[in-house]
Amino acid sequence: MEAIRQLRVEVGPERALFMHLTLVPYIATAGETKTKPTQHSVKELRSIGIQPDILICRSDVEIDESARQKIALFTNVEPRAVVSLPDSDSIYRIPSILGEANLDDIVINKFRLDCPPADFSEWNRVVDAHLNPVKEVNLAMVGKYMELLDAYKSLNEAIIHAGIHTRTKVNITYIDSADVIDKGVEVLANQDAILVPGGFGERGVEGKIMTVQYARENKIPYLGICLGLQAAVIEYARNVAGLKDAHSSEFSPACDNPVIALISEWTTRAGSTEFRDEDSDLGGTMRLGAQTCVLDKDSTTFASYGKEEIVERHRHRYEFNNDYIDVLSEAGLKLVGKSVDGMLVEVVEIPDHPWFVGCQFHPEFTSTPRYGHPLFTGFIEAAIAHHEAAVEPEAATASPTLAVSNAQV
Repeated sequence: MEAIRQLRVEVGPERALFMHLTLVPYIATAGETKTKPTQHSVKELRSIGIQPDILICRSDVEIDESARQKIALFTNVEPRAVVSLPDSDSIYRIPSILGEANLDDIVINKFRLDCPPADFSEWNRVVDAHLNPVKEVNLAMVGKYMELLDAYKSLNEAIIHAGIHTRTKVNITYIDSADVIDKGVEVLANQDAILVPGGFGERGVEGKIMTVQYARENKIPYLGICLGLQAAVIEYARNVAGLKDAHSSEFSPACDNPVIALISEWTTRAGSTEFRDEDSDLGGTMRLGAQTCVLDKDSTTFASYGKEEIVERHRHRYEFNNDYIDVLSEAGLKLVGKSVDGMLVEVVEIPDHPWFVGCQFHPEFTSTPRYGHPLFTGFIEAAIAHHEAAVEPEAATASPTLAVSNAQV
């Protein structure tokens, strides 16, 4: 707070603007909005030298004119700059709501900018697709932190974005990977797609590996992210390549076939070399941030992105062990994405499967509601195809019964 106060002093009031998001409670039983919390909030800001220029007032309902006038009077904010932001049927409608309240005009007038009128057509398209899907699929997310779904907030949003761009309602079933171990792969039944996200630690890893095997053998569209790629490599090594004790050195340091291991050095996007070992700090030596990946043109992943070089963000320590490139490639595993220097495997796929992708990076970090992300969009399109293929036999079975019924009538 002190930093932004000093910033305004340094750059001047014409180059800095204070916008305060505040809660205006609505008491449903009394039918009243309470402005006192906002008044006190602004009073506290003013006590440390910050006078808001704009108030964004969140509430369950639209804040009427008299309440906004009252807030303006007791907070020393222009009435037109007290903006009501009620609950909405879609979070993606918020830009349009704020546009209708002329928030953008207030900002550009404050900074004396010359801007054309805002075009909200893309946001309106997003809202329409979000609220009016024409398809529906079921997706299982098998992870380790299902008691705290905010751990997968970025993933959930990326799936919603893909649903928007395919006009599909995606029903997500959250499955703890430990439940797959305890209850069996039956918990994965009736799903059109399976996603295994990243994670740290040994708990539930075998459940993720069992999930991968189920998706591979039953031809269910699969997307493995970070640890999801590593689980896919381990499963393929064990059950296809015949390396029965294959594992990650993160979870089983003494295993004879560590197909996933701690890579000691790699080249960053800037061209410098970074090093790490078993004694390195857990966070400080992660491969972090944006890295360039080169894709094989003959791959599902390339078909999704439509380009050979992509840039995606990373957050991990362990990698595909290059000592097993030959044995796994000969067993059929396709290594379709690598770092620019060719040292690190970034993307794997398997043959004879409608859609099976494991990526070491985190594509969810770059997904947006207006543009989505090509990999998630391709994943949901594969889920749609799987769903429709499953529905067709049911429809074919039902048709003769319907014909007999009509004949009897």
